[in-house]
Order: sequence, then C-alpha cells, then structure tokens
Amino acid sequence: MTKIDEAALTKGQLRKLNALRKSVGDEVGERAFAEWLASQAAAGPKADGNAATIVDTLWPLVQDGTLAIPRGGYLIRRGRGRIIVEPVKA
Repeated sequence: MTKIDEAALTKGQLRKLNALRKSVGDEVGERAFAEWLASQAAAGPKADGNAATIVDTLWPLVQDGTLAIPRGGYLIRRGRGRIIVEPVKA
C-alpha cells in the first residue's frame, strides 16, 4: 500500500483523511481516502460558465478588429439594471 503524502494535501483534504481514519480505522480510512482523491482528480475543476459566455460573445469582435482589449484588461460588474465596465486600476 502506498503512503499518502500529507504535506501535499489541502487543509480540507487533511480533515477528510483524519475523519476517515478516526471513523473506520487507519488502513481502511487511508484506502477510502485514496479512492476518493483519485475520483476527485479525474473529475477536474469545473469551468466557469459565465466566463465562457463572455469569451464566446467577445472573441468574434476581437478577431474582426472592432474590439481591442488593453493589456490591463477591464473589470466587469453588475449595476442597477445595467453592466458596468471599467478599466482595471493597478
């Protein structure tokens, strides 16, 4: 059985590992945690749907040359019934 590298785990993952060890024992808890961690890695991070929508909307305008986004970028936020777009202040 491979040993779990606890230094590479996040705080939440360590809490889950310790809870499993405490509830079902060290060996079974580590095996269950290893299976859970493998399933989490396979799922991967979820994509942000809102960011994808913004990219899909603006990318054709950037390719046409009708929209130029400066190096610093813009801050997009919601206002009262409208969208507020401001240059990012460094």
